[in-house]
Amino acid sequence: MKPVISIVIPVYNKEKCIENTLKSVFNQTFEAYEIILINDGSTDASEAEILKFSSDKINYFKTENKGVSRARNFGIEKASGTYIAFLDADDIWFPNHLENLMALVNNYPNCGIYAANYEFYYTENKIIKPKFKNIPTANWHGIVTDYFTSSLAYHLVWTSAVLIPKSIFQTIGNFDEKITLGAGEDTDLWMRIALHHPIAFNTVVSAHYVMESAGKISSINTKKRDFSKLDKFKEEEKNNLSLHKFLNVQRTIYALKHKLVNDKENFTYYYSEIDQKHLDFKTKVLLKMPNPLLIFLYNGMNKIKTTSFYFYLYTNLIKK
Repeated sequence: MKPVISIVIPVYNKEKCIENTLKSVFNQTFEAYEIILINDGSTDASEAEILKFSSDKINYFKTENKGVSRARNFGIEKASGTYIAFLDADDIWFPNHLENLMALVNNYPNCGIYAANYEFYYTENKIIKPKFKNIPTANWHGIVTDYFTSSLAYHLVWTSAVLIPKSIFQTIGNFDEKITLGAGEDTDLWMRIALHHPIAFNTVVSAHYVMESAGKISSINTKKRDFSKLDKFKEEEKNNLSLHKFLNVQRTIYALKHKLVNDKENFTYYYSEIDQKHLDFKTKVLLKMPNPLLIFLYNGMNKIKTTSFYFYLYTNLIKK
């Protein structure tokens, strides 16, 4: 029988995480799915951990290491389901995750993205639940009125908590493979979809974004990552203020990321694209701050572990 959902899981050096991730899939209450596992050139024991699972739901592929965007696109090509869900190999789904997403499909057909709520998981004693502008805090589901405004502080759509009709990729396109190593390829795709299709969201948390797993892609040095220039959206943002403000936040974060590693060329590019009137005084100070002082602040906040430097920026410093 043809699966309803194809679950695309790219794996690169996740020997310590993939077992729990796969267990969370097999614990789903919704069972009409297949798993597309792409081993993206792992050099650790990821394959041995994967092969411990014997299930006809698993379709296992090995590829050369070409990055997460290419691996996800490969999974999309191999998928036979009507809908595609993505799951990073170190994240966890609650048992009702797929069931809740399919309820969104049934209640709100013809959407481009169906998104579930999620939490940032550090430890059992440290779990951060994001808050989204113009979205009720509990027990709500519906069509999001303005994806870009709701995503200013935290991203409303997160890769391991989405369900997308496969037909959407035929019109919008896949992940941009020029954006590498988790440098915004997912945000780029969500923006392209949100500009042309409605997004349905459920505030019930059904996934954990595991923040401190080994080999987390977001921990890779900024200089090794090719970030989106965001220039493909310049025409749309001229007549879309919420998109413009959202892009302004992304440009500010990207500028600070490159400033922290003393990448003057990319910092200058992103800084020149920022609309200063949408920044508050503190953010302007950070952008002008000498590198050693900015690095000191960054390291100090991350060491304290109450919140990360970038979470603080998203939620406190940038005008919404």
